[in-house]
Amino acid sequence: MASQYLYRLKPVRIAMLTQGLTEQEAAAVADHFAYLERLTAQGRVLMAGRTQTADEHTFGIVVFVADSDEAAHDLMQGDPALSRGVMTAELFPFRIALWSTANPLDTPR
Repeated sequence: MASQYLYRLKPVRIAMLTQGLTEQEAAAVADHFAYLERLTAQGRVLMAGRTQTADEHTFGIVVFVADSDEAAHDLMQGDPALSRGVMTAELFPFRIALWSTANPLDTPR
């Protein structure tokens, strides 16, 4: 039976948020997004997003399902942003307690 997990990502170089991405960072972030899109389409990622800050408190989260702690760790380690050293991450067992029926993507940003 699958369990829920969350990993929190933090950029290694804060300046990538304030001064811009290097070519290597841009490629890693694009591949990171594509990786999460693929996992979302497979039903493995439930949601992903990031804070709208650009300082040392900035972080992103990925909430997903996996069959084991090892599988959860492997999914996190497979994230190109992490494997290419653009971000660091911490993994947590997680459980969604409440889920809105409203579509958050319909909310004005």
